[in-house]
Amino acid sequence: MKPTDKVKIGKAGVEVTRLGLGGAPLSGMTLAGGLYGGSARDEAVRIIRRANDLGVGYFDTAPLYGNGRSEARFAAALSSLPRNSFVISTKVGRVLNLKDPKRSDPVAPDGLPELEAKFDLTRDGILRSLDESLKRLKMDKVEILLLHDPDVENLEDAACKTAFPTMIRLREEGIVGAIGCGMNIWEMPARFIKRFPLDVVLLAGRYTLLDQQALPEFLPLCVEQGVKIVVGGPYNSGILARDLNKPVTFNYEPAAAPLVEKAKTLKAICDRHKVDLKAAALQFVLAHPAIATAIPGAQTVSELEQNLAAVSVKIPVQLWAELKHEQLIPANAPTP
Repeated sequence: MKPTDKVKIGKAGVEVTRLGLGGAPLSGMTLAGGLYGGSARDEAVRIIRRANDLGVGYFDTAPLYGNGRSEARFAAALSSLPRNSFVISTKVGRVLNLKDPKRSDPVAPDGLPELEAKFDLTRDGILRSLDESLKRLKMDKVEILLLHDPDVENLEDAACKTAFPTMIRLREEGIVGAIGCGMNIWEMPARFIKRFPLDVVLLAGRYTLLDQQALPEFLPLCVEQGVKIVVGGPYNSGILARDLNKPVTFNYEPAAAPLVEKAKTLKAICDRHKVDLKAAALQFVLAHPAIATAIPGAQTVSELEQNLAAVSVKIPVQLWAELKHEQLIPANAPTP
């Protein structure tokens, strides 16, 4: 498998590379225990440009990530490149308002005022969010538009009544190429794809080498419905990519001891087979036929390059057999 191989999403000709780049850590903000904490602006721009140089053709961002900063940094990195050389997704469902209505002056280094996010799934809110994202991105289109986190405030009704109908209209008008949702759970997206003709679900953390909650019901449903999956958080927010002898996170919170022990067992087996745990984590998720791409974040150029190399490294079939024998992954889980 090559990280630059491409998979189609939807019916409008959108193609994403097997490895993309998640934009949350590029916002330079530290929220939710370090969810977005990481790169300063100049390093973020270097990471994005290096990803493009290496053939990564899919980038994901959102207004929430750094309250606009992630989108602004993608603009700084990509606006001078041929627009057909990459695919970008952003999200709707939240609008950004001035934190202090009396102050709208831009703040260095990203040139944005201090903003804060507020949920708005109305038609006007969806259209406003997309329009403002395009301005921050300095682009006239995004290929993929995702409804972001409607589960956080139990906004399923609003998603069904106004958000998805508006997004479907945007797709019909050719303003976006593919639509879907981005969430940390699989149950609500399962209901959405049964009700609406969605193209893609960005699923964060629920199908990984450590957590296969989505395998029995959701992923087969996606195959049946022709919906592709973008795997967010393939390292479960850090536990599969960090030193397990130090504090690590799972689901953006300090990892519980049983999860750390399971991760250590996974790593021990990978070590016996001389395979990096990150490589096993990425290749495991990409082996499922429902999954189009994975979008790990990177806080440095080095981390980006390691992620790319991890997708291509050869992994012996004995490793997967041992993980199944030890019941660390399900016996019916697809493997490379």
